[in-house]
Amino acid sequence: MKITIKQIECFLTIAELGSFSRASKRLNTAQPALSQAIKDLEAELGIRLFDRTTRSVELTEAGREFEPSAAKALEDLQLAVDGVHELAERRRGRVRVAAPPLLAAVVLPPAIAEFRVQFPGISIQIADVGTEQIIDRVRRGKADCGIGTFAASEEGIERVPLVKDSLMLFCDHTNPLNGMTSVNWSECAEHPLITLTRDSGIRRLIDVGFETCEIPLKPAYEVGHVTTAIALVEAGLGVAILPAYALAAARYRKVSGRPLVNPSISREIVMIHAAGRSISPAVHSFTHVVRRCVEQLTPQGGS
Repeated sequence: MKITIKQIECFLTIAELGSFSRASKRLNTAQPALSQAIKDLEAELGIRLFDRTTRSVELTEAGREFEPSAAKALEDLQLAVDGVHELAERRRGRVRVAAPPLLAAVVLPPAIAEFRVQFPGISIQIADVGTEQIIDRVRRGKADCGIGTFAASEEGIERVPLVKDSLMLFCDHTNPLNGMTSVNWSECAEHPLITLTRDSGIRRLIDVGFETCEIPLKPAYEVGHVTTAIALVEAGLGVAILPAYALAAARYRKVSGRPLVNPSISREIVMIHAAGRSISPAVHSFTHVVRRCVEQLTPQGGS
């Protein structure tokens, strides 16, 4: 089928105005070109659409049959075009983001609030899940993007760096380390240590720090969540080594964070997308907003 949008526009305008000359003026098209478009349309359909006389142009029975369907097809096409324009202009759309629970709690609320001021027509869906689930959702197209730290060996994802996040020592306000500008890893061994469990990427970095200093790692408590570790620190049960963005979860607790040095260990927080898939304008804009919010939560110094 070789029917064109232009032919349908010409047909509908003539049908509305009942005149080739008036239709040519509205469409800003020469009358011979308009007549040719209708001839080509009729040839493609195999039937006449208009009865022409010297005084009038009237729809044939076939023309009356064709008119509502042609109008609906043109309307649907215009709606589709308008919808794509709205997506491109970020006036409508959806962003599905997956992030680990702590990052979801401290980064996404301010990011979404800022984003919705700029793009109120775009909805945000959150999945606060573990790292493996984040990767799986992004790969399978169940999430448009994911936030976190991911192993370099992970395949099927593309990374957009957001910020470097360093490990810090967290202690309660009565701890002697609270008054220090920075803390050596060797000084951590002098206090009961609260760590995350071995399935955590943070724990693997902590292992590297202790191995580098040739200090045995003997945790007093091993917990699954950063917020639990912070609560134990506040209770005076020990010190914890956590990412700098955990400061946001500790802001209302009697807990301080101090940079860890000798060695300084950092990791990159990134936004991930499925490899080979295009990024929507909405996700692209959301990435910039998230980067600003993450940067505000990862100070270079202590608190």
